[in-house]
Amino acid sequence: MKANVMQQKRCNRYMFIVLACVFALNLACKNEGDMAKQKVDTPTKVIEKNDINRVEPLNWWVGFKNPKLQLLVHHPNIFQTTPEISCQGVSIEKVHKADSPNYLFIDLNIAKTTTPGKFNIIFKKEGEADLIHTYELKSRKKPAEDFKGFTSSDAVYLITPDRFSNGNPNNDIVNSLKEKSIDRTNGYARHGGDIVGITNHLDYIDDMGFTAVWSCPVLTNDMPQSSYHGYAITDYYQIDPRYGTLNDYINLSEALSKRGMKLIMDQVANHCGIAHWWMKDLPFKDWINHQENYEKNINNWNNSKSITTNHRRTTNQDIYASKRDKENMSVGWFVSVMPDLNQRNPFMATYTIQNSIWWIETANLGGIRQDTYPYPDKDFMSQWAGEIMHEYPNFSIVGEEWSYNPLLIGYWQTGANNRDGYESNLKSPMDFAMQRFIVEALNEEEQWDTGLVKMYEGLANDFYYATPKDIMIFPDNHDMSRIFTQLHGNVVNTKMALSYLLTLPRIPQVYYGTEILMHDFDNPGDHGLIRSDFPGGWKGDKVNAFTGQGLKPDQKHMQSFLRKLLNYRKESKAIHNGKTIHFAPENGVYVLFRIADGETVVHILNKNSSTVKLDLYRFNEIGLNGKTLKNIITGENIKWTDSITLTEKGSIILTTKFN
Repeated sequence: MKANVMQQKRCNRYMFIVLACVFALNLACKNEGDMAKQKVDTPTKVIEKNDINRVEPLNWWVGFKNPKLQLLVHHPNIFQTTPEISCQGVSIEKVHKADSPNYLFIDLNIAKTTTPGKFNIIFKKEGEADLIHTYELKSRKKPAEDFKGFTSSDAVYLITPDRFSNGNPNNDIVNSLKEKSIDRTNGYARHGGDIVGITNHLDYIDDMGFTAVWSCPVLTNDMPQSSYHGYAITDYYQIDPRYGTLNDYINLSEALSKRGMKLIMDQVANHCGIAHWWMKDLPFKDWINHQENYEKNINNWNNSKSITTNHRRTTNQDIYASKRDKENMSVGWFVSVMPDLNQRNPFMATYTIQNSIWWIETANLGGIRQDTYPYPDKDFMSQWAGEIMHEYPNFSIVGEEWSYNPLLIGYWQTGANNRDGYESNLKSPMDFAMQRFIVEALNEEEQWDTGLVKMYEGLANDFYYATPKDIMIFPDNHDMSRIFTQLHGNVVNTKMALSYLLTLPRIPQVYYGTEILMHDFDNPGDHGLIRSDFPGGWKGDKVNAFTGQGLKPDQKHMQSFLRKLLNYRKESKAIHNGKTIHFAPENGVYVLFRIADGETVVHILNKNSSTVKLDLYRFNEIGLNGKTLKNIITGENIKWTDSITLTEKGSIILTTKFN
């Protein structure tokens, strides 16, 4: 009996101990849970440090469809360290070492629930002090769907910023950069134009009727000479200090947005400048094309050592192209001082895509113009454009395809029925073909197969394009002779060219100074001359195109002509998205109609110097008989009846819209 009592006491004691342990364990778990909850609810204060030379992208955002982010880390012997992160919602998926010991590439995953804020990346190495870099995830200022790209309702003003206006003379010379001089008499030197200069003259650009500004690249080009154009980038995350600051660029974008206008950024995925910071320490053996050749000749580099592209862009589509020609086109350097980037390297590909997205978010962009579009790896370009458009479904990208063959232009547009199955994801190629047709049509004598028929047949090529209205048309740009030069100084023909392209189913782009007949007659095709200073952009200029002071009569008339046409176009649904009907040229007269929502725009091109009568019965299918139309430029009204008498050569633009 006594033994049974003792046994019962022992069992009770054991039960008490077990229950006590369970209680203590539950209490500990509860306290741990409460502590964990407290850690989530109360963000840990981050002590900011920046021990690492370079981490790119400079920051990122929460809320992207793609949760992945790859950081490029550059620091002496960083490969010996192990990075760690303590941030809820952010995890390191993988760390990649490069061929150079001075790089790490860190793959992060950013969960949808991640809150914006700063956190530290700690680089640990046994026996040495930790290296710390503070990184920030920002909240996005607006939904991705609200990034609206340019469309056929826009008219784009292209500017070479160094040559437009010097808004801040204090940044003309930056002693830390290689080129340290200003010389406005030298077409290939820097002249001092900057971002503030553009912002200062938005009243003028807006008043002219433009709705978007495309500036040639404004990122740092720290080259020894002749890099004012911006296409030899040496830092993809820095505004060139001679153009201003990142805040200046953001301010320009915000000022445009307040006016309902858009900022288009010129980007370069194909090549960088040879003085780019990574050229002294390339992360991988295949970071650039022909890297072995460059590294072998780096100490005596010159034009003869460079393996440059053959520029045979047709190899992208040519079913008969040799492997050698294909490779020479896409792998060769653009020029000897602009190394070709190797987008087949997955780290380079990711870097380039993330850089574009970074600028869209940072500067609230309304579009990207991508330079030398057919030169990089075309599968990468499809990926690049596709990932951007996936994140920003209403965005716009225009790619430079300098080809006069509509088949090649159409190949690059999204939705094209390409037999090789290629899908570019590119909304807008550039219409170099139509630009040439316009110039030839106006310069040639009228015959069966020359003259205005070139325009007519050029526009007829639209049957091939997936969406013609999304193609960008232009009279000239920063790389070709001014349209006034191409048309041999003929003012009337220049007006005809501009009025025609501004009424086409296209997105029009006009280069700064075209409105005042800037030219390059002294040395046609010379880039320095093509990109001359806009008069009035510098203090002390005797001629000021912004105010009209000192302009010649022809310049004032052209400026007024374009202003009236552009401002009408701004509100014309018929021009933006209307149906297009044109009639084959007859007797030196070509007529085109744009029709939508009760509005009809009539464009008449007349190459006759003597009086001619235009029979209107030919156009009965348009349904204008008996209606009154207004001349967009002169404001005069005409009755659409039997005929119109054309008394002089030129263009006439009529509309049924009176308000």
